[in-house]
Amino acid sequence: MAKKQRLQVVLTAFLIAVATGLLAWARAGYSVDVMASDALCQRASVANKNIYIIAIDDKTLEQYGSITSWSRGLSADLVRLLNKDAQTKPAVLVFDVIFSEKGDADGDVSFAEACKEAGNVVTAMSYRFKEQPEYDDDGRMTLNQYHVDGVITPYESLREATSQGFANTLVGEDGYVRRAMAYIDDGEGQRSYSLAAQAYKIYQESRGADMELPVLDKNNQFLFSYSGKTGCYSTVSMTDVLDGTVNPAVFADGIVFVGAYAVGMQDSYIPAISHGTQMYGVEIQANIVEALLEGRTQQQFPSEIYAVMAAVLAAGFYLSVRRMKIIPATVVTVVCVAANPLLAKVLYGRGYVMPVVLLPVVFFLIYAVHLIYGYVQEVMRRQKVVNVFKQYVAPQVVDKISKDRDFELVLGGENRHIACLFVDIRGFTTMSESLKPEEVVEILNEYLSLTTNSIFKNGGTLDKFVGDATMAVFNAPFDLEDYIYKAVCTARDMKAGADAIARKFEKRFGKSVGFGIGVNCGNAVVGNIGCDFRMDYTAIGDTVNTAARLESNAKRGQILISKDVYEAIRERVEVTPIGEIPLKGKLQGVFVYQLDNVK
Repeated sequence: MAKKQRLQVVLTAFLIAVATGLLAWARAGYSVDVMASDALCQRASVANKNIYIIAIDDKTLEQYGSITSWSRGLSADLVRLLNKDAQTKPAVLVFDVIFSEKGDADGDVSFAEACKEAGNVVTAMSYRFKEQPEYDDDGRMTLNQYHVDGVITPYESLREATSQGFANTLVGEDGYVRRAMAYIDDGEGQRSYSLAAQAYKIYQESRGADMELPVLDKNNQFLFSYSGKTGCYSTVSMTDVLDGTVNPAVFADGIVFVGAYAVGMQDSYIPAISHGTQMYGVEIQANIVEALLEGRTQQQFPSEIYAVMAAVLAAGFYLSVRRMKIIPATVVTVVCVAANPLLAKVLYGRGYVMPVVLLPVVFFLIYAVHLIYGYVQEVMRRQKVVNVFKQYVAPQVVDKISKDRDFELVLGGENRHIACLFVDIRGFTTMSESLKPEEVVEILNEYLSLTTNSIFKNGGTLDKFVGDATMAVFNAPFDLEDYIYKAVCTARDMKAGADAIARKFEKRFGKSVGFGIGVNCGNAVVGNIGCDFRMDYTAIGDTVNTAARLESNAKRGQILISKDVYEAIRERVEVTPIGEIPLKGKLQGVFVYQLDNVK
């Protein structure tokens, strides 16, 4: 490879690496990528059998009316019912409901007392977030989307009797829930856990285990895997628990969520695991708790590391496939494109979410450009070969070979009726002895150009050059209308052009030459003659031999045609009968005419 070409390859690889790296660092196509990651990695598993949902569903609302009209005494009854037996009480009872407004005094007091007696109740609170510019330790300004602008908490006595966790659901820019926040620090050493994290903390304490939070990003957030789609957890109606239909003992040592499970309560979102359906907020909280328990949480793969990795892989892929043929390049592309989601799935299982779409798209684009570039190069190379080939073989033959997909270059031929023309320079040998070689070549090229142009002008096929002679056939390899007449026209054009060339070289070199031309028609075998590794497209047979003999008998400036040619076009030519002349190699003579004019 030339030094310039190597430099171009290196520069191209560098530009590909830089472009891919920047796209990866900027998380180009993020919305598409997260959707692809959801489809690839968010898979339903066996939900934790120790997590339950007591649903405030349509059945409950029909029984007790709108939740805003309830006395808190109803919630107090539920807490006491679940915790009446210390042996079967749940480990943690989580209300995904914000009891911020005071209700009837007796109900509020009863609910707070019941929660205090149980000691395992978590109630929901909510933060109001406001985007606000802030400065980091280095003095750089950033926009904090989670600046606390306000908080909604349970009424005071309930707040003192329970643990709280904020129930804010983090909805992504694309409308899907795939992230959760673990806690918020108020900047004064106080930490407020999310509802799911608080439930997880109390549950772990009940088992004598430590609370282990996952690796968090700068906003104390993490990605999590869903356990399943809507309905994956054991769910019972609150009505059925309160009226005794469901035995409270089934919730023993479990994590029990109480929350909205009716469309009218407007607490539903689209989960990452099921883009086509919605999931109630209480189920999302249950999924987050299970993800914390099972360690099925993730963090975003570091953008800087991924950018470097993507840049190296893209450049390496380009350098690998650029010299490959189509099939190997296709195989390598398929392998690389398939390997990326497999790697993403492996990393997902180890706690990292890696982009799924970017690298396959880059690989495919490089492959497509390689394919197009290779095709264009092949077309150009083919055309170059065709153009060169046309200098040696009849253009019609070359065109047929290059365009006909079913064309096979094989030995053999077909019997066709053709017109055959031979033309030879008279006096060429004598002239060449007295001129310089380059002058001889100049004269020869001028004459051969004339014969070739005359043949092509009339639709003939240039068969071959034989020294200073030219052979042409008409009506092969393709049908040619009025081919005998066109062969005669070709002879006329050659003679006319030869007169002009003769005057030119007479003036330059003091020597002049002319043509002798013979034309015959008849059947001949036309096709590829030779052997498997060296063929020549030509015509053979008595018709060809006779044409050659006519040419050898023609004097300078004379065109001899056979009787068959004359009979075919007698109305369009003027001739002088020469009579029957003997031809070398033939037992009988051939009646010959001198062509004087073509009408």
